[in-house]
Amino acid sequence: MAAERNFSWDVPAEFNFARDVVDELGKEDRLGLLFVDTAGARHPSNFPELAAETRRWAAVLRDLGIQKGERVVVLLPKIPAWLYAMIALDRLGAVVIPCSEQLRAKDLAFRANHSEATTVIGHLSNQPEVDLMREQAPGVARYLLVGGEAEGWTALEPLLRNAPEFLGNPTRSDEMAYIVYTSGTTKDPKGVVHAHAYTQAKSSQAKHWLDATPADLVWCTAGTGWAKSLWNVLLGPWSCGSAIVLHEGGFDPAQRMDLIRDLEVTVLCQAPTEYRLEAKLDDLGGRWKLPKLRHCVSAGEPLNPEVLARWKDAFGLTILDGYGQTENSLLVANVPGMEVRPGSMGKPTPGHDVAVVDEEGNECEPGEVGDIGVRGDPPTLFRGYYKNEEETQRSRRGDWYLTGDRAQVDDDGYFWFVGRSDDVISSGAYRIGPFEVESALLEHPAVQESAVVGSPDADRGNIVKAFVVLRPGYEASPALAKELQEHCKRVTAPYKYPREIEFVADLPKTRSGKIRRVELRQAELRKKGATAASGFV
Repeated sequence: MAAERNFSWDVPAEFNFARDVVDELGKEDRLGLLFVDTAGARHPSNFPELAAETRRWAAVLRDLGIQKGERVVVLLPKIPAWLYAMIALDRLGAVVIPCSEQLRAKDLAFRANHSEATTVIGHLSNQPEVDLMREQAPGVARYLLVGGEAEGWTALEPLLRNAPEFLGNPTRSDEMAYIVYTSGTTKDPKGVVHAHAYTQAKSSQAKHWLDATPADLVWCTAGTGWAKSLWNVLLGPWSCGSAIVLHEGGFDPAQRMDLIRDLEVTVLCQAPTEYRLEAKLDDLGGRWKLPKLRHCVSAGEPLNPEVLARWKDAFGLTILDGYGQTENSLLVANVPGMEVRPGSMGKPTPGHDVAVVDEEGNECEPGEVGDIGVRGDPPTLFRGYYKNEEETQRSRRGDWYLTGDRAQVDDDGYFWFVGRSDDVISSGAYRIGPFEVESALLEHPAVQESAVVGSPDADRGNIVKAFVVLRPGYEASPALAKELQEHCKRVTAPYKYPREIEFVADLPKTRSGKIRRVELRQAELRKKGATAASGFV
């Protein structure tokens, strides 16, 4: 395509998303955010209001002592305060560690300690969980609260009421902006470092995949603690001048369809699980007419051909899959104007030299399975794993960054996903590390050994399944399985708990004693007759 051939990155030496994007949008008196609360009430904000509020937040956070370069954990729900905090910290040049609200104290303490965070910005809803991590994270000096007051916290709302505005500190494009933590597999989660250049480069994804324009209302439904929220909720659409939707409520298929229709969303980005459940609704194209919706994309894993066909029949729109990772951006995608081959990942996006490579780093021939690699150092690629040079180097093979996924390319340059080369589970919109769930299970007195894999599921792509070897004196039963599930919900994030538990006498292992999860995964695939979910964005 001409866009790919003529594309080149143009990242300035100095860049700050708050000043160079948000403040420029603040000069335009038009809708920038449509917030829908849990009761369904709508709260529109124009760009001048949004820009001014982020400057007030920046002044308050500065006056509380947060300086350029300090690490700040952000643990906020899908409310405007999340946007304000993220943009305000960008203004200050602080380093943001976005975290999911579902993380438990142990997860939060690890991220705070590893990133050397000095501050946590939390919400009244998660204040009790954060308080549990305090003794485990002695380096955190400030606890800032949104949504109310609590002992040991500084309430932000009273400080914001009469706050001045602060434009922020200058930032170079190569300075650190985010540390986003991955799910751990056999080790602790890794801290993915992105620089300010990453925030500038996101405009390319929004233009070529989201197809966003100033006339659009874009809704990306990702939660606030994930890399996708940075990409598609915030950085991408606003880089293109689009207004965005932020919905505080949870996911209900019929309610979601009502909102897409009633809010008059024009560009939609959802997880495959959400599309799958919506596609099961009766009379999809009859009950819901979506004349304003013009473009749909999917992020998380490949969509079933049946879902693609159902959506196309109902609304005349083809959902475009995209592939990327926390460590990078949209690397391979089906984009507007391109022939879509159902089941294909698409082709490399502009600015990304992506190929399937062999063990020596040579590009594979069409049809040959190999590792997905990115050549060079585009600004969308992470700067490395924080305080983990060994893992950073391990992700490289010569000139290639290896994504950890395997694929093949056809004669026309389309990529076709084959499987993951590690054990991360893609379930719904989440990526879950088996190590975290196995560790939680092993804390229960009944568990001697455990292995966790993804088991194919029609709606979620995969579910978390645990194989458990019990200690002597314990007997397998539905009641014990339920007890282990509830235990995992308490110890780790609720979305990580094993939805299926199978009690076994032993686990398959290598000669060195390592558990062979691959054998368990393959057995699940044979039993359920499905294909594995991928590592899509």
